[in-house]
Amino acid sequence: MEAVICAGGRGTRLGSIAKEIPKALVPIAGKPILQRQLEDLARSGIARVTILTGHLGELIDDFVHSRAWDLEIVLIREERPLGTGGGLAQLKGMLDEPFIFLYGDLILSMDFGALIHAHREGKRLMTLVAHPNSHPYDSDLILEDEDGLAVGLLAKNAQRAGYYGNLVNAGVYVLDPRLLEGIENGRKIDFEKEILGKYIALREARCHRTTEYIKDMGTPERLSQAERDIESGIVEGRRRSNKQRAIFLDRDGTINKYVGLLYKPEMFELLSGAAAAIRRINRSPYLCFVVSNQPVVARNLCDMATVGNIHRKMETELGKEHAFLDDIVFCPHHPDRGFPGENAEYKVQCDCRKPKPGMLLDIAKRYNVELKSSFLIGDTTGDIQTAKNAGVKSILVETGEGGRDGKYEARPDHAAPDLGHAVEWILNREGINA
Repeated sequence: MEAVICAGGRGTRLGSIAKEIPKALVPIAGKPILQRQLEDLARSGIARVTILTGHLGELIDDFVHSRAWDLEIVLIREERPLGTGGGLAQLKGMLDEPFIFLYGDLILSMDFGALIHAHREGKRLMTLVAHPNSHPYDSDLILEDEDGLAVGLLAKNAQRAGYYGNLVNAGVYVLDPRLLEGIENGRKIDFEKEILGKYIALREARCHRTTEYIKDMGTPERLSQAERDIESGIVEGRRRSNKQRAIFLDRDGTINKYVGLLYKPEMFELLSGAAAAIRRINRSPYLCFVVSNQPVVARNLCDMATVGNIHRKMETELGKEHAFLDDIVFCPHHPDRGFPGENAEYKVQCDCRKPKPGMLLDIAKRYNVELKSSFLIGDTTGDIQTAKNAGVKSILVETGEGGRDGKYEARPDHAAPDLGHAVEWILNREGINA
């Protein structure tokens, strides 16, 4: 397994922090970012790393040769700036297996072995790492189809109409070496626009969604936040191989105002304080997932695409307040038949409709979540029964139905006025300052 790091950036947005050193050598929590990346790659079994340098590349050369590493390092200096993709042309004929490609300004902790495995399983020329973040409005967003293929890219500087999902291009890829042959020698190339865009159009780019910590340190504010996250253990804790803790959220009546059957985006309105509560979860060691019954599909009030648009509105509104959801899972089924106009395809018994624990079990498997250390927050006795069935702790909020549905006798582990108070109780209980 080999990796390539693009480390030629100037770090202009960092101001005086990167005035006299290349961006990849900016220190964070006592170590240069490049050192952290190399150590993380070695930990995943990467044997060889090629570093593409440019601005003040001699300092990277001095740094690399000043210490011993647990991997082989090759340095290639760009004589003139070739952008984020042009330097890859220099690797033609040097690589014969899929390789990891990442930017040198990323603070991360990743199981790169799992990423390589996903690439081989996906059978495409490119796999891109994607995740939600706290600033989707100024990030490159990936459009993904139901099979996990990237089908579009919303550039961070482009005008966006309507609502958008929070699935951000993380700047980490696995590339098949055959891609290198199509890169013109000596030309400055924007990787996202000219290479990623090309292979998305060819349906040769697959998404690898992860909750692992990946943050670019392009601004002083992001650098400071990443440093705090390293020191608190969040960066290392999010690594895929570590058991995760999660806070599962019901949607209607917990995150947004309860209006009965919500079947179009105009009906969706965030509850006061919901975004702030989710933002606190994002800054804590907990992951944050939505698990929601949406029988509006089975009742034929709307289709699956409309539910997706409702969720894009939710993610857009949360993103404006620097909050995000690690994933959204919903059940479109309803078991009872015989209603006028119903969609028979979804009128089935399933394992995902709450209070069955299927949605939580699925998330636990995909994201390595330890259920006994996790919580579910919801507004109905059905949510509380779901928590019992899944083996997670439960909190009943007074918003929405406030437990007045009376369908189940399950009692919560705690009751709270709203989502904000519920999250505060969890974090205080665990001694977490977020």
